[in-house]
Amino acid sequence: MTEHAPLIIDVAGMALTAADRRRLAHPLVGGVILFARNWQQRTQLLELTAAIKAVRADLLICVDHEGGRVQRFKSDGFTHLPPMRALGQRWRDDGTGSRYRQGSGALRALEAATACGYVLASELRACGVDFSFTPVLDLDWRDGQASRSTVIGDRAFDEDARVVTLLSRALMQGLLQAGMANCGKHFPGHGHVQADSHTEVPIDRRSLKAILQDDAAPYGWLSTVLTSVMPAHVIYPKVDARPAGFSRKWLQEVLRSRLKFDGAIFSDDLSMEGARRLDGQLVSHTEAAVAALDAGCDLVLLCNQSLGQGQAVDALIDGLEAARTAGRWQPSAASEARRVALLPETLPRPWDELMLQPAYMHALDLLP
Repeated sequence: MTEHAPLIIDVAGMALTAADRRRLAHPLVGGVILFARNWQQRTQLLELTAAIKAVRADLLICVDHEGGRVQRFKSDGFTHLPPMRALGQRWRDDGTGSRYRQGSGALRALEAATACGYVLASELRACGVDFSFTPVLDLDWRDGQASRSTVIGDRAFDEDARVVTLLSRALMQGLLQAGMANCGKHFPGHGHVQADSHTEVPIDRRSLKAILQDDAAPYGWLSTVLTSVMPAHVIYPKVDARPAGFSRKWLQEVLRSRLKFDGAIFSDDLSMEGARRLDGQLVSHTEAAVAALDAGCDLVLLCNQSLGQGQAVDALIDGLEAARTAGRWQPSAASEARRVALLPETLPRPWDELMLQPAYMHALDLLP
């Protein structure tokens, strides 16, 4: 086990380059996040993930694969999973006329959510992917009929925190059955703000009490089953002047102490506009990473920076190493243990076997 490998980076293409291998071998790198550009077909993906594991077997291979519009692999046999809103809609559909039965929609939705998690995780693991950043725990706040947050929108299960909690718990059960950990995002909630943190810094001016009562409620209710959490690049000025992912108050006082969460905390992508504007200043990727780790993140992501020469990735690796040498950042054995705990403990079922597995075929029949 390495001393602490907090960096999750990307790779440029469908096969590893010499530069990719050099970066992945660095002891500060703990994992890889894949994107659609890394995908051509299942055979190629399996070769890519095997090549990553050949560099270091303990690297965590991750992807954003939720269903709906956030699904990186959609062809060559991968199931097109529904957006999570479809499960929330099923929850509220108890049928009509002679088929009406109060509460039946909720039961069907829970069954479908578990099936979604099982199919999602089984297919990814059959191709060598360890982990997906799912489920979304944000609430689908509405302005009339439209979602307030377009970046969240139909990625959310529902507007009711109780429904979100129960459906996400069911989805996590399906992930677990296939041997995959989970990641609740975006703590304490991104659904109330319109701005997209990929391009600007969203601001949510509600009080801590209001946020804990609504958006953050699922994190407390799920604290014993969540294996990881990703904070929002959102500023909640009545709580802290910094975005949640850079706030000791949010991560240490609220998430760890008040909500009793003890799993891994990922930063969201440090290349996003909402990630690098701290205290009114645009900071480097290294400064953002040090700030996130100091606030309480165990792992930090830098996405889409390996393209071309990948100078930003190299600068982050070198910068964090220099920060450690200068005493500006200290490795954490507890953080490393949380990272390793996200790695699957079972062998995946090969794709051809999976296609004939009764549990998998039954799960497909249960999808919305």
